[in-house]
Amino acid sequence: MAFNARKLPATWDTSSEEFDYVPLTLPPDVTRVSASMRLAIQAEFGGWELSRVRLYTDGSRGVLLRRRKSPRHIPDPGI
Repeated sequence: MAFNARKLPATWDTSSEEFDYVPLTLPPDVTRVSASMRLAIQAEFGGWELSRVRLYTDGSRGVLLRRRKSPRHIPDPGI
């Protein structure tokens, strides 16, 4: 999977305090089954879930994955 070289569609809001987002582009030669398997692996091992998919006229797919942000640890000041 490659990093998305396209601009994200305007309707794909990625500003969230709760989630991290990663846009991906799947090339046209990737079958639907192969794309599904790749995204399942990302979900299982990376903690990502599918947020959006867009199929373009050239056969490529724009995919937006998201995962919940981990809570930030605030160090104890030791007082």
